[in-house]
Amino acid sequence: MAIDAATVRKVARLARIAEPEERIEALANELNGIMTWIEQLAEVDTEGCEPLTSVVAAGLPLRDDVVTMGGDPAKVTSNAPKSVGNFFVVPKVVE
Repeated sequence: MAIDAATVRKVARLARIAEPEERIEALANELNGIMTWIEQLAEVDTEGCEPLTSVVAAGLPLRDDVVTMGGDPAKVTSNAPKSVGNFFVVPKVVE
């Protein structure tokens, strides 16, 4: 389904959206890209997937809330961009 400039003008008029004439062609291209993406989504095999209408009833996996003493500080700061000793080094934000 191709959307041309005339269709964009018609939809804009029906929606009472004032769209400048120089923007119509770009908008038609954007809408065609969206329609292409929707057509690609329609090709996805969803056989066996239950329709999801809401995430309210879905539960999250829970883990036990276990208090630890932090473990190995060297391991924790090993991912930091900069550290001194077992502390993170961050830029000064207050003068």
